[in-house]
Amino acid sequence: MSAAAPRPTRRPAPTFTRRLYNRCPEQELLVKTLKRTPLALIALSLGCGMAVAAAERIFTTPNPAAELKRLFPAAAAFSPLAGEPLHFKAFAADPKANPPAAPIGIAFWTTDLVPQEHGYHGPIHILVGMDMTGVITGAVVTYDSEPYGYFSVEPPKFAAQFKGKSFRDPFRVGADVDAVSRASISIGSAARAIRDSTRIVARQLLPPEAVK
Repeated sequence: MSAAAPRPTRRPAPTFTRRLYNRCPEQELLVKTLKRTPLALIALSLGCGMAVAAAERIFTTPNPAAELKRLFPAAAAFSPLAGEPLHFKAFAADPKANPPAAPIGIAFWTTDLVPQEHGYHGPIHILVGMDMTGVITGAVVTYDSEPYGYFSVEPPKFAAQFKGKSFRDPFRVGADVDAVSRASISIGSAARAIRDSTRIVARQLLPPEAVK
């Protein structure tokens, strides 16, 4: 009697893991690319964020002596840009010669305090001065790339209208801020930047009695 033919061995059913890696070279390349994509996107977004921050700082002069003097004509000295949030302090007397001297005001760039606020074409760099009671002493637009900036945010009368305002004011375009046709985005962005940055400074740097 002839020996029985051997029974064919059954191959185990492919598991999910085995099927997952049983791909053609093109599929393997696609999967590897997709796996790397999140890390690449994260690296790209971080790099772009750092580049934007660096680009925005290019247009904020480390020592804008002339502009600071315009904001505080009575000041005898100014501190370097420092602190959190970043700011200059204005002094009626040189604090080095008069160590107890208290500041008479604070100056700051809106782009340092509210960097997310952009106009139609990018950030509008505004140097703002505020006294220790929360009243704006002046504002200077130091740089912008707005398409209609030459008749919206750049004329001196635009920045001049903020002098004397309090951080408590609404800063509403068309109400207490002059509107400019064809430049509503630029005007609105600049007004919000001044409003929000003055409120940040008031909360963090002014004496408590000034913000009650």
